[in-house]
Amino acid sequence: MLEEIQKWMMKKKPEAISFLQQMVRKNSEQGNEKEVQLLIAEKLKDIGCEVDLWHPDEEEFFQHPYFCATRTDFSNSPNVAAVIKGTGGGRSVVLNGHVDVVPPGDISQWENDPYSGTIKDGKLYGRGATDMKGGNLCLLLAMECIKDLKLDLKGDVIFHSVMEEESGGAGTLAAILRGYTADAAIIPEPTNMKIFPSQQGSMWFRIHIFGRSAHGGTRYEGVSALEKAMVVIQEIQRLEKTRNERITDPLYEKIPIPVPINLGKISGGDWPSSVPDCIMIEGRIGVAPDETLEQVRKELEDRMTSIQDDWLTKHPPRVEWFGAQWLPGSIDTEHELMQLLKKRFKDISGAEPVIEASPWGTDGGLLTAVGHTPSIVFGPGVTSVAHYPDEYIELDKIFEAAAMITLTILDWCEVAHQPQQKELLKKEK
Repeated sequence: MLEEIQKWMMKKKPEAISFLQQMVRKNSEQGNEKEVQLLIAEKLKDIGCEVDLWHPDEEEFFQHPYFCATRTDFSNSPNVAAVIKGTGGGRSVVLNGHVDVVPPGDISQWENDPYSGTIKDGKLYGRGATDMKGGNLCLLLAMECIKDLKLDLKGDVIFHSVMEEESGGAGTLAAILRGYTADAAIIPEPTNMKIFPSQQGSMWFRIHIFGRSAHGGTRYEGVSALEKAMVVIQEIQRLEKTRNERITDPLYEKIPIPVPINLGKISGGDWPSSVPDCIMIEGRIGVAPDETLEQVRKELEDRMTSIQDDWLTKHPPRVEWFGAQWLPGSIDTEHELMQLLKKRFKDISGAEPVIEASPWGTDGGLLTAVGHTPSIVFGPGVTSVAHYPDEYIELDKIFEAAAMITLTILDWCEVAHQPQQKELLKKEK
């Protein structure tokens, strides 16, 4: 079977690369996912799948405790799902990928247009190539291969193409609430072909620091919120150190800061000759797989009210939670899907896979915690170029990963032993 699948992948390569170019050329920033989703829906129909394309608008969706989108209008942001129905008696699998991309940033830092889909030296360039339209292509190839080789499975294969992963997972939440869950899931985010059984969560926070205004010429009569913000930042750095010293999971051994606290924005003050009376800091705090969002919120809030500073004791910083959040998630490293994927990785690459924890959040946390679908993150993209200028993906890695995922699906869902498959099964033996 392995040889048949690899031959199929090589035969499909030119067509698949062309399709990836089409996906990358669709600017699918948040609120603009429709065109690429329609493209994927048509591809799924061509493969022979029944397609469910919908715009999430259910009350349950908007009122769910893990709904964290900054909008309620998804009319230009449909979700897509498709199912390869099994014959029965086998385990099901979700194949989950997102189509939304982050903005390209300063265009002058790109060698080519961010949505060009330029191919050079075996790499395809463009925003979303690695995060994660190349991973989505892996999933589509796996499904098409199963269909083309007429491999009936016992378990269902459930495909998600979702929007808004980059802002906390509203698309995957909608898919879960619509009933698209399974016994386990594979998410081909850019892992550099490493296997991530654990994914950290994260949340965005905003801290308001208060001072007392005064004229700049007599600044000693005021209290600078900017200077107090420096005290707050030092306390946040101490908190980050404390939180990371607690982590002993060997999956984080090679990650310098397993659950970082990133300060991404600071603003405040309204006049150069006035002492600033309010400063606002915005950031992101990582959540370990064994923590809850609530525990981490409380820990940060408690630190802000216990800073050893006379002014801040009387005027404590106010913490606000806003915007995106990602739930942490993990799957047991001995889980059978993990073992099957590791085996198929070695079968194809000839090497043992690297097993680590994810340094960022994924939709695997939602699938695990809300959808009761334990998830593995594994994909061909390059972690170090996701969200960067000149983002790219190595094309050969897509087909290598797609073959590994296809074989893992067959092992997990089980091939139904029907007459038309006897010859393929003989070759596998």
